[in-house]
Amino acid sequence: MFRRFRPYFRYLRPQRGLLVAAILCGIIAGVASGFGLPYMVKRTFPAIFAQGASPLSPWALALVALWIPGVFLVRGVASYLNTYCIQLVGTRVLEAIRLDFFRKLQVLPLSFFQKNATGDLLSRGLVDANQLQVTLTTIANEIVRSPASLVGAIAFIAWTAYTEKGVALVLVILAVVPLSVLPIRYVGKKLIKRAGKIQAELGGVTSLFSENLSATKEVRAFSLEEREIARFSRASQTLIQAQMKFVKYEKALAPLIEIISAAGISLTLLYAYQVHLAQETFVTLITALYASYEPIKKLGSLNNELKRGLGALDRLEEVLSAPVTIIDAPDARPLGRAEGHLSFEHVSFAYQAEGLVLNDVSVHLPAGTVGALVGPSGAGKSTFANLVPRFFDPVGGRITLDGHDLRSLRLADLRRNIAVVSQDPVLFNDTIYHNLLIARPDATRTEIEASAQAAFAHDFILSFPEGYQTIVGERGARLSGGQKQRIALARAFLRDAPILILDEATSALDSDSEAAVQLALKHLVVGKTVLIIAHRFSTIRDATTIIVFDRGTIAATGQHTHLYAHVPLYRSLYDRQTGHAHPPP
Repeated sequence: MFRRFRPYFRYLRPQRGLLVAAILCGIIAGVASGFGLPYMVKRTFPAIFAQGASPLSPWALALVALWIPGVFLVRGVASYLNTYCIQLVGTRVLEAIRLDFFRKLQVLPLSFFQKNATGDLLSRGLVDANQLQVTLTTIANEIVRSPASLVGAIAFIAWTAYTEKGVALVLVILAVVPLSVLPIRYVGKKLIKRAGKIQAELGGVTSLFSENLSATKEVRAFSLEEREIARFSRASQTLIQAQMKFVKYEKALAPLIEIISAAGISLTLLYAYQVHLAQETFVTLITALYASYEPIKKLGSLNNELKRGLGALDRLEEVLSAPVTIIDAPDARPLGRAEGHLSFEHVSFAYQAEGLVLNDVSVHLPAGTVGALVGPSGAGKSTFANLVPRFFDPVGGRITLDGHDLRSLRLADLRRNIAVVSQDPVLFNDTIYHNLLIARPDATRTEIEASAQAAFAHDFILSFPEGYQTIVGERGARLSGGQKQRIALARAFLRDAPILILDEATSALDSDSEAAVQLALKHLVVGKTVLIIAHRFSTIRDATTIIVFDRGTIAATGQHTHLYAHVPLYRSLYDRQTGHAHPPP
């Protein structure tokens, strides 16, 4: 079981100084508990309560009394330093685990996020990472401290019992100790399955939370409040049931060990009576025996903690070990500013085991082409465009830029040559200025304002009291749809990439905003290779070529007049949307 955690102990290496200090303090605290406490009883009780002994001098009595606070002082200070150092190590470990988890999310392909709910990933990165941190630090602490207490107590028992009555008393006293381990094994088997179930159910609850918070308008618009409450209640009940099944066994462990301990003490009492053991010796041995059961209970709790940690580890490893498929080739070549010649050569693509979304697609787009991608929903338009920045890689064929296979180019260089304006642009919860700056981090203030002016965004930005320092809110919630779209266009102007991908950038806008955005687009596309994913045919009037998609294939390419006259699918799509029965003049 410990082997599963061994690769993750690398998170403890940078903290090894603190960890060694914590372990040393733990050993001191353990020995002070296991050996120190019963030794204190042996030294103090007989000196004070022995019958017929000569009275102690004040100084001798003070020294005897000081044994009690002395042992507890050493034990308390060592325990405090041990706990503090372990918590500090744990906090730093948690930071490292979450950073690695977050770093991995940044490089995983988009297909991974299509298969995993956002809320569940949040739960893995926050709750499961926290559980793994607790498990690692608990193991690092108790794997030394508890055995030190146990060894110290057993050593004292063996030494005292042997000097008093020989080996027989040692064997009687220690005979019950191995029996205390049996509940740990039994309970551990029950917990291992339930630990993973709890983590999974917790991820489901977090996913429901995330989904609900991202759909607040829809919930209210469709009066889904009661439905959402019922869904969350059911998920919470399932989680509670899983947690209580775990608790049922986890909390039974300590009482079971205590019952066995009490039976052991009772047997020791009977044997002590038979061999006429002195009262002070019996009390000392019982103190040591009880001190030996405490670390056994803690080791049992450590076993439970391991089960919880394994459940969290399984869920984290699904992300940490997920393959990163979109990477630079070992011999990837650098790319400066591209000219923009794009070519698809017999390209096929499929999402996992599903059927082909694109099937043997071939098309050449010379630099400066404004290509409109049209076709029925699900025909492959968005997939076609998403292959250009390598959000996905084709399963067959190849895509070239200026004659170079995209997979042979450095990924960062390729994407630096591409600007994307989506239908629903995402703005970060930051200032307008910094949302623009992400397009080109080295841009000057003058360049940023010029790009905003080109996108017809400068005036509305200055209408805010804070101007460019206005916080846009989560996903740009404080801006209108038209304002967000113009910020996205300003980013594209600032990036000034030779390849531009427009995913129906005007479809969700009112007429005034659409007019402004359309005017900005006329200037933005000049001199660039452009892919316009057209859901509305009004957006293709500036296209130099139109690519018609049908069920994952390219049915035809050409200009509007030719396609309307000779391609029934195109004509049907156009007439259905515009109401025309013939090409407009």
